[in-house]
Amino acid sequence: MPDAAVILAGGSGSRMRGSVRDKVLEPICGVPAIMRSFGAFVESGRVSRAVFVCRDGAQRNAVGRLAGEFYPDCGVEIVFCGGGARRQDSVLNGLRALGAGEEGLVFIHDGARPLVGAENIVRLSDAARRDGAAVLAARVSDTIKKLSGDAGDLRARILEDLDRPSLWAMQTPQVFRLPEIRAAYEKIAACGGDVTDDVAAANAAGIGVSIVENFSPNPKITLPEDIARIEFIISRGAAKNS
Repeated sequence: MPDAAVILAGGSGSRMRGSVRDKVLEPICGVPAIMRSFGAFVESGRVSRAVFVCRDGAQRNAVGRLAGEFYPDCGVEIVFCGGGARRQDSVLNGLRALGAGEEGLVFIHDGARPLVGAENIVRLSDAARRDGAAVLAARVSDTIKKLSGDAGDLRARILEDLDRPSLWAMQTPQVFRLPEIRAAYEKIAACGGDVTDDVAAANAAGIGVSIVENFSPNPKITLPEDIARIEFIISRGAAKNS
C-alpha cells in the first residue's frame, strides 16, 4: 500500500517577530524551507501522496506554485487542506484528507524542519514497517531539571534532577499506520484532549513508538536566527538533503 506524508505548513510564526512573512516559504540557501522538507520525501521514494496543511489560501497557492517549480514531475500526488487552531487540529485535518478507507503508513512532519534528509525518512519507514510506529529523535546532551509546583515562580527553587540517558528530544517526521493514528486523533478530538505531538497521541491510544536516533541537525525554524543557523549548517555540508 503506498505511503503518504502530512506536511504541516501553517502556524502563525509569531515568534519570528515579523522578520519574515512566512517562515516555511522563506528561502534557505535559495530553496524555500517547505520545499526542502518536501524534497526529502521525494528523494526518499517512500511516499506517493503528500498532504500540505496550509494556513490560508495564499499559503496554499504559494506552496502549490513552488511544488510545481521545484518538483514538477516528482511522482508524488499533492493534496491540500486547511489547518486548525492547534497543531493537533491541523494534523487531524491532514489525516482526514487522506480518505477514510486508506491504509499504509503516514509520515507527519513539520514543514519548518527543512533538514530532515531522505536517509532519515527511509530509516523511519523501515522501523515503522517493522514495529508499527517510529519517531525521529535526538539524545539530550544538556542537564535537564524539572521545576515542580508553580512554574511561573523562578526564584530560589529546588529543582528535580532527571535521568539524562532516558531523555530524548522528539523531532519530526513521526510515522504511524494511518488508520491507527487517525483513530487516535479522532478520539482525542471527541473528548477535547490536548497533546503536544503525534507520539503523545499514539501513546494515549496504547500505540508503542520506536525511536530512530537522528545523528544529523534537524532544527525547527522558530526564531529569526534559526534561518541563519540552518544556512550555516547547509554551507558546512552537515545537512543530509542539501
